Amino acid sequence: MPENTVPDLEALKKEAALRAVALVHSGMRVGLGTGSTAKYAIEAIGERVLSGDLKGVVGVATSDASEALARQVGIPVEPLDPRPLDLAIDGADEIDPRLNLIKGLGGALLREKLTEVQARQLVIIADQTKLVTRLGEKAPLPVEIARFGFLSTIERLRALGLVGRLRQPGAQPYVTDNGNYIFDAGLPASFDAAAFERQIKGTLGVVETGFFLGMADVAFVAAPEGVRELRP
Repeated sequence: MPENTVPDLEALKKEAALRAVALVHSGMRVGLGTGSTAKYAIEAIGERVLSGDLKGVVGVATSDASEALARQVGIPVEPLDPRPLDLAIDGADEIDPRLNLIKGLGGALLREKLTEVQARQLVIIADQTKLVTRLGEKAPLPVEIARFGFLSTIERLRALGLVGRLRQPGAQPYVTDNGNYIFDAGLPASFDAAAFERQIKGTLGVVETGFFLGMADVAFVAAPEGVRELRP
């Protein structure tokens, strides 16, 4: 690629998605992620179902939007139940060298975590801009909080040292599929992610955090020179 050419991030994300979808086989129950990258995976699975290449595949969607897209492209969708998923495919907002993740800028972190913790294999797809040396380097940490008493919850989070703001794209706060709000928190330069997650989740009013620690098994990361396969 010439030095001055800007890489086509959408084409790169689609390339990573195709690598992940190659791991889907007939008869699998597959967790369907949410967001601009996961959308490509859902569409690619749908194409394989439509062509007859995949048979008996069932999706478990992590958001209303992903469920609607899956049904639109011909993937049968089931609700989440206690049975394990063979595979889950999703994007990420940040990926550190150990494949710890920040997710949730798309607003689906709670359903994503509930679904993906049951997957035998969690496959992450992203472009190279999502790689970081430490979590919080580029993206805030989304924290899903209850709407009732949300200002009090935010004060408790600020007392932990989390500086951020309520997600509010317009006149009203953003509301998740679960009816909650999201507080986007900047992270300190140095912290123990596992300990910090426990502390945040122990805060009254917090529903879930966007830390996905020790969950990803493989990441397909697309760069102009090709797709890299990363493992913890």
